[in-house]
Amino acid sequence: MELRDIEIFLTLAEELHFGRTATRLCLSPARVTQVIQKQERQVGAPLFERNNRSVRLTPVGRQLRDELRPLYAGLRETVARAQLAGKGITGTLRVGMLPLNAHDLRPYWDVFRLRHPRWKLRIHSAQVGDAFPALRRGDIDVLVSWLPVDEPDLTVGPVVFAEQRVLAVATDHRLAPRASVSLEMVSDFQHPHTDTGPGYWYDAYAPRFTRRGRRIERGPVIRDAEEAMTLASMDGLVVLFPAHVARYWARPDIAYLPVTDMEPLPYALVWRSEAENGPIRALAGIVRDLGPLPAALSP
Repeated sequence: MELRDIEIFLTLAEELHFGRTATRLCLSPARVTQVIQKQERQVGAPLFERNNRSVRLTPVGRQLRDELRPLYAGLRETVARAQLAGKGITGTLRVGMLPLNAHDLRPYWDVFRLRHPRWKLRIHSAQVGDAFPALRRGDIDVLVSWLPVDEPDLTVGPVVFAEQRVLAVATDHRLAPRASVSLEMVSDFQHPHTDTGPGYWYDAYAPRFTRRGRRIERGPVIRDAEEAMTLASMDGLVVLFPAHVARYWARPDIAYLPVTDMEPLPYALVWRSEAENGPIRALAGIVRDLGPLPAALSP
């Protein structure tokens, strides 16, 4: 099979719909059908059971899908590395960002690209609910995460910045007219939470108790910051954020209130210890050389 034909088969195995597969791959449904029929002739058995209502993999189709997936992924990675090598790039460092202020971190990115032109740097947005799994799966090489991170398989590198906190509330929320709030006030309202990642880690971001011991009620489970913001604007929840969110995510339905009685939240580089390599060490070295971003970046 050609690489494109493998892609068509695997996409159909995922979508189980000829029209959606064609749309996703910018092909005609007739072309998808033609490729699948050719593959079935080569294999000597049907790969899909199809009728007017549904498309399903046959046992032979499931076996082929399971065996082709890792091979196809490996081939794509090999081709991508070859393309980069053709441009003089010998490696790629993928950085996952939990905070939203990737632009503020430009001094690090710019020095990395200047010192190491043969390594490509890619910045990704990381979801709160998938940050550590993505790191452990190898989807990203380095995570910019708030601290503490105390995991036996992860290395915590230098701090990149530390920021005060703001509270995001709907503009019609009863706290919205205030100039600032305290954590004691936050305890009167629900705060969203995540059910993935270490409990101590999220508790450092959104404490379970105030300094006086009042419990802060946890509300719905969220996967990312956008979902938390929707809950704040629509359902009356309050959401703690690092202060830069007020600059990067201005919204007409959200007010940001400085929180006066919380310590600055530090963010640092984190990576999987056994995957440490030259690009990771180089970025960590640059952060140490330049030092943490100045607190003046916070509003």
